[in-house]
Amino acid sequence: MNPPLLPRWLGLAGLLPQIAAVAIVFSGDGALRFSALALGYAYAALILSFLGGLWWGIGAAAEKPPEWLWVAAIAPSLLALGSAVPWAIGEPWPAPSLALLGIALIGALGIDVQLARGGLTPRWWMSLRIPLSLGLGGLTLLLAFA
Repeated sequence: MNPPLLPRWLGLAGLLPQIAAVAIVFSGDGALRFSALALGYAYAALILSFLGGLWWGIGAAAEKPPEWLWVAAIAPSLLALGSAVPWAIGEPWPAPSLALLGIALIGALGIDVQLARGGLTPRWWMSLRIPLSLGLGGLTLLLAFA
């Protein structure tokens, strides 16, 4: 089942900041490279945290949500924050942090699958989440290895 038109278009539009970051990095413009990587990192961390908020909302709306969902809902924000540690202690950045975020964004599909199987999401949920998670996660990994 296809998602409603507005969530589909808004979700796809949400890929544009990362597409722009990738385009700038691969344009060869050395002056903008670090800024594009930093913005790509910040956007990936923001969206990962947003996913946790979505899951918290799904749990709050459910009559009897699974207990694991509350832990899963806070994990993305903690992971996003933790991804800044290499930068904060002077280690190489942003490649390791971008790689961690890219893997986490794709891995988030595992939670979405469980929520869909449990009947906690709309029937169209996975048809929206799969391209968005693979798209943003893949773009973020592309930045990590650029």
